[in-house]
Order: sequence, then C-alpha cells, then structure tokens
Amino acid sequence: MSISDISDAKWHALDVATTLSKLQTNLQHGLGAAAALDRQKTYGRNQVIAQQQESVLWRFLRQFHNALVYILIVSAMMAAYLGKWVDVSVIFGVVVLNAIFGFFQEGKAEKALRAISSMLAPNAKVIRDGKKVIIPTFMLVPGDVVVMERGYKVPADLRLCELKNLQAQEAILTGESLPVEKNIAAVSEQAAISERYSMLYSGTLVTDGSGLGVVVATGINTEIGKISQALAEVESITTPLLLQMNKFGRWLTLLIVVLALIVFLVGILVWHDSSSEMFMGIVGLTVAAVPEGLPPIMTIILAIGVTRMARHKAIVRRLPAVETMGAVTTICTDKTGTLTSNELMVQSIVTVQQSYLLGENISFDHSDVKGAVASVILCNDAELHQHHGGDYTAYGNPIDVALMMLGSRIKFDVGLWRQKFPRTDLIPYETEHKFMATLHHNHDNNSYIYIKGAPEIILSKCKWQQINGDAVPLDREYWQKNIENLASLGQRVIAVASKITPNKRLTLAFNDVEDELVLMALFGLIDPPREEAGLAVKECMQAGVKVKMITGDHATTARAIATSVGIESGQVLTGDMIDNMSDDELANVACDINVYARTTPQHKLRLVKALQQQGEVVAMTGDGVNDAPALKQADIGIAMGQKGADIAKESAAMVLADDNFATIVHAVSAGRTIYDNLQKAIIFILPTSFAQAFAIVIAILFGLVLPINAVQILWVNMITAVTLSLSLGFEPAENDVMQRPPRKASAPLLSWHLMWRICLVTLTLMVIVFGLFIFVYKQGFGLEVARTVAVNVLVMGEVVYLINCRNLRQSSLNWATFFGSKYVLLSIAVVILFQIFFTYIPLMQHFFNTAAINLEHWCYIISAVMVAFILVEVEKAVLRTRVSDKCC
Repeated sequence: MSISDISDAKWHALDVATTLSKLQTNLQHGLGAAAALDRQKTYGRNQVIAQQQESVLWRFLRQFHNALVYILIVSAMMAAYLGKWVDVSVIFGVVVLNAIFGFFQEGKAEKALRAISSMLAPNAKVIRDGKKVIIPTFMLVPGDVVVMERGYKVPADLRLCELKNLQAQEAILTGESLPVEKNIAAVSEQAAISERYSMLYSGTLVTDGSGLGVVVATGINTEIGKISQALAEVESITTPLLLQMNKFGRWLTLLIVVLALIVFLVGILVWHDSSSEMFMGIVGLTVAAVPEGLPPIMTIILAIGVTRMARHKAIVRRLPAVETMGAVTTICTDKTGTLTSNELMVQSIVTVQQSYLLGENISFDHSDVKGAVASVILCNDAELHQHHGGDYTAYGNPIDVALMMLGSRIKFDVGLWRQKFPRTDLIPYETEHKFMATLHHNHDNNSYIYIKGAPEIILSKCKWQQINGDAVPLDREYWQKNIENLASLGQRVIAVASKITPNKRLTLAFNDVEDELVLMALFGLIDPPREEAGLAVKECMQAGVKVKMITGDHATTARAIATSVGIESGQVLTGDMIDNMSDDELANVACDINVYARTTPQHKLRLVKALQQQGEVVAMTGDGVNDAPALKQADIGIAMGQKGADIAKESAAMVLADDNFATIVHAVSAGRTIYDNLQKAIIFILPTSFAQAFAIVIAILFGLVLPINAVQILWVNMITAVTLSLSLGFEPAENDVMQRPPRKASAPLLSWHLMWRICLVTLTLMVIVFGLFIFVYKQGFGLEVARTVAVNVLVMGEVVYLINCRNLRQSSLNWATFFGSKYVLLSIAVVILFQIFFTYIPLMQHFFNTAAINLEHWCYIISAVMVAFILVEVEKAVLRTRVSDKCC
C-alpha cells in the first residue's frame, strides 16, 4: 500500500468490504498502535502545513526595490560625496518616508493557509486495538476507524461504513446550503463531491445521526488539503493601476537617466565645468524629475477610498484593491448566500384546484390550502422561538424550519394547533424511507395521520386526493406534471398527505402509511434570491460589468436562480463539461456563458484563469473554503463577512460586511471615482516635477545659474503633494461614473490629451519660473531672493493649476469649482502658510537658502500665475470645441 495508491483511489466508488480490505483494517478492532505508528511515518501528520510567511524586515526592505528610488539614492550618494549633508538628509528622508508608506500599504501578511489549518477538528474519536479512544487529529492515519456523531467536525476524509440517519453540512466544499443525507452505497467514479453520499470530508460538520467511517485521506491528500495546495500555488495578481505605474516608472526612469547623462556630457564637454555646483545641478535635475510625492499621495487617495467603501459595508483588506474595483469587467459570483439568502423558504403551494406562488394574494382560508399548511405544521419537528422585536430563532431540519416559518408568515397559531391536535406517535424521517409521519388526535377522540416527504414516495402511497375537504380518486398524471414543473423551477418539492384512522389509536407503524392516503398538496421550497440582488445585477450590467454565476448546485436550480436575478442563462456549463475541455477551449467560451453548475474548486479556479486569459479583469465573490483559490487568483476576491469562512476572508482582497451583493455596486462606483481622482492627482503632480527638471536642464545647457536648488525642489514636491494634490482625493463621483464602460486594463495611465495638458503646463511653469528668476536676478536682488521668487511662483502656479484640475474637461470659471470644496480651500490655505514660513522664517531660510521678498515680487508672481491659469482654460475650451465638432 503506497501513498499514490491512497491518494489516487476512487474510494466513493468502492464498496465497504473492498475499502476495508485495501486499507487492511476492520470496524471492530481498528488499527493497532504499532500499525498506526508505522503509517504515521509513511503518510506524515494529518495537517495542512501553512506556507512560510515573508518576514517583516524583508517586506520593508523590498519597498526600496524601485527604479525611481534607486535614482534618488544615487543622487544622495553624489551629494554626500560633495559634502552636501543637508541635501543628503532631505533626500534620504523622502526615500525612507515613501518606504514606510509602501510597507503599511501592503498590510497584513497572508494568513489563508493558517486559516485552513484551523478548520480541522482538534481531536477525533477512533477505534484502536478494539477500544474507542480520543486522539489528536494530527495522529490520524489512513485505515483508522473514526466514530462520528451529531455535532462532530469531520477530522479527515472518510469512507462511510456504517451509519444511522447521518447527515452532513458540506457547504464549505460544495456551496450547497442543505445538509446532505449519507449512505454507505458506492456511487459512480465520475460523481461530483456533492453527490458522493458515501463519503465525509475533512472540515465539514455532521448535523444529524451517527456512523463509522474509515480514514482514506489525511493532510494535503484530503479535499481541503488539495484546496490548500492550490491556494499556495496561486500567485497574487497585481492590480491594473500598479501595472500602469510600474510601466510609467520604467519609462520615466529611462527619461531621467538619458536626460541626466546628456546634461552631464554638455556640462563637461561643452562648458568644461567640473565644479561641485554643476554636479549638484545634476543631483537637482534627478531629484526634480522624480515625483517623490506621487507614491504617498497615491497611498493616501487609496486610503480615502477605503474609508468611502467602508461606509457602504465593503471592507478593503489590500489597498490597491480600491482602484481595481473601478476596472472590473466581470464578476464571478457564487449562488448560495451571495445571490440567495442561504435559507430555505416555501415558494409554491399546489393543490388539486390551483397552484399558488407565495407573495401573491393567496386565500389561506380555503379549506384545501389551510388543511395542507396545518398538516405540515403538525408533521414537523422544528421549533420557533419569537423574540421581542418580532424576529424568530429556529431549530431543526431546514425543511421543517421553512414549513414552520410558512405557518408563522400566514399567522397560524402553531401553539394552538398543537394543543388542538396533540401528537401521540411518530415515524421519524430517515434516509432509508424518505418521509416523516405523525399520529394525532383531537379532543373528540378523532385520530389522524399526517405524512410528508419525497413526492415520489408519498405519491406512491396515495389513492385519493383532497378537494374542498373531500377525498376523490387520485389524478396521478396531474400531480406528476406539477412535481416536474416545480423541480424545473429549481424548487425542492415536498408532498404532504393525510389519513383518518380508527379512534383510540396510540401507536403508529409503517403498515399504517403504506396505502389509502389522501394527497393534500405539494410544497415547493427554494433558497430565495436576495431582494436587492436583481437590482444590483442590473446596475452592474448598466456599468458594463458582466455577472456570471458559478455554483455547485444542479443546472436546473442554477438556471432558475440566475433568471430570477436578471442574469442571462441561455446555456449552462456544468463541471463535467468543463472537465472535457482544454484550457484554451474553456477560455474561448467563458466570456459567452453566464451560468456554471455542479462545479468544484478546481473548476472555479480554471474559470477565473480562462476569463483572465481573455483580458477580463475578474472579481470573484465567495464564502466557502471551495472559493479560496479562485478568490486569490482573481484580480479582486470578494468574501462574505457574515457567513464566509475565515479562509475565504483571508484569501480575499475585500470583505462584504453585510454579505450583500448590492454592496459590490457601491464598491465599483467608489473604485471608478478613486481612479478618476488618482488621475487628477497624477496630472497635477507631474507638470511640477517636469517644469523643475527642464528649468535645470535649460540652465546647464546654456551655462546659466540654476533657478532652484535640490533641497528647494524636494520642498516643493513634498509640500504640495501632501496638501494640494491630497485635496483631489476627496473629489465626488462624476455624474456618468456608472454609465460608462470599465476602463481597459491595458489602457495607458494618461490619454493623449492629458499628456498634451502635462506638456502645456510643464512648458508654462518652466517659462514663468525661469523668466521671473532671471528678471529678479538681473535687477540685482541677489541669488537667494531670485530663487525664493522662483520657488514661490512655482508653488502659486500649482495652486491655480489645482483649480484647473478639479475639472479635467469642463470649464473651471465658476463659483462651485473655486469654492465648492472645503478640502481644496483648506489645502490652499495650508500651502500659503507653509510658503510664508519658507520665505520669512530664519530657520527655514538657513536650511533652504531662501530670503524674504517684497510686495512687488508678489505682484509679479500673482500676475504670472493668472496668465498660466487662463492659458489652461483656453486649452480646455479648444478641446471641448473639437469634441463637439466631431460629435456633429
């Protein structure tokens, strides 16, 4: 017996005797201590080993692995070589500050695999050497005989060998909300996990009954272990914004290096200048061209988005996920608990005379309907406890609870009915016979039998049907047709029948319910769609976001639920069909099919990859262990916060605190708004950096004095970035944010017309900075005064350009743009205050080589920046005219 034999065997398809023989064990004696120890050495511990986590120190050091950071470090080293220690300290301060921002941006290390390990039961009851003993779960080995009882968590994958009315809740693996009835009969080799009734799987829960099972898989060979392995193998997907920023950073780095090299060669070869001033000019150029404020401002704006989403119950675990929501093109959603409420309720009632749909105007005074509802309330083991607020706590089988809740919804006095018809005896529901029967009598000593269960079983026992309180011959074809109709709607069908028995009967036997029953009604139960799910799906589609449902449920049920929430469900692709497709074949059809049924964790992972292969930006919602690999593989995984497993939450980038699919719509809107605001911030920051850089380039190329030095450049970049550009993060959503299609992930960060805007503003700022610097310097005010004027005109130019940026296309010449944002007004006030300190405080003058300027200089500055503001508004007006002409 080898490990491969164990892991590859189709245990669900083998009978009990063959299983015990292959595992060399038996139910009475179990394994001996020596045999168990040998197998422990062969198969290892029954544990899912968590992946080694990245150290905190390494995660911090990794923040410095960036081309733009390398440029700043080299610049600092050049300044240190020249003894410019103030410049060195400022540059390194900026680099470290950015690294700290990045470190906290990444947040917590992954805990997903540890969460899987915590799902295993701590102890297990096994038969060893003929005795029942409790051992730690990690000591289980293949061949161990495990005792399972109600409430036990399954400690390993088991092949059931003996059982009594055993049911298990397997939603974490299959997504099915109802407990699964188990039996010991072998099933088909091709059976999906949800149909392997002869198996219990690690991490699931026994909800009823008892049984014996033999361990057939432990550790990573269990179904939950395979999910763990798949999760460990999935590489984290970077976000569209980070991809764009990395590409932008590489091009900017190349531009800076080439520009610095050209300027250096001109300085040495043309002007024969090898002085420290020229070298510091190169340092100033590199520092000027690198937008140091961009990383922190991106982080802050994303953090603003986190706060906005949190208000709508969407908790973001990874900061870049905020903007990813704005680029999502496809949402893959589970059915149970996501689109549906994960609670059974009665949807339909069928009597001889009519079919009723709950929610419509049903007359429960009609004798047939009233009698049918009374029957399922009496033939019922559920208990309801009403709280002061009107809510109920329910106990019992989900079907019994749903039928009892029906009685509560239609104002049946359950307590009174039970008093009028007390129960004398019952036949409990068991898998073998698939029905429950109860014996009742009233206070006039009349006796009644009520029976409910699988419709095909109940129908076979009936000879009559009830109409207007009377029994008439059964129309079998009518009932069979309605059973099939309810099933086609994805409803679980329960039939109820009754029988009058001789007075004074006190016991109930199987012979009493074999024939002569009167069929009263059919009840169709369904896990209903959330009320808000349909509207949320519609809004997603209006925003150009496709919604696809992926579930472990039957195709019929999946199609019915999909249709009810507005998802087009023409063709349903099942797990068996997916297994017969190659990855390329699946990718070719994945975009066109919206409903997937009978899927396994591996199918979900393949589907997400297939959609990504077609260029889709995929969001995956889920709440179970089975969703974890796909949640991690998706561009953004969205877990359910209330009913979701810990592993799902740890694997996801975002958690819905209210488990509400509609919350995703708010997240998409917020993501698009945040991206818009990030774009505004970028288009605001870049012209400042470029203007400073080209001002230095011009100075060196033409042998002129530098208008701004390196530390002054860093001052401008950091102060304006964390004040002026920060205010753009609070801009409200554009009016058309949810009417336009998602942006393409491959689209450049900046469009051609925005690049033109950057060039225009860069040239304008460079001209007014260089122009005023030379003008003041030539008037004899001295280098420090001229540079102070240059810095102030640059900063004030950014102030007025901030007003331009609030509307990228529309005119800013209106009251709302100037005074409609308190954040903009506050940031402008703060910057002006900083500039006053920068210009007039002696300590600042010492560090930044500035000097006080007079009122005349301020008049020059204000005049220059107003010209710049008007120039940008004229450019926007020309752009709007061209767009209008094209539309006409």
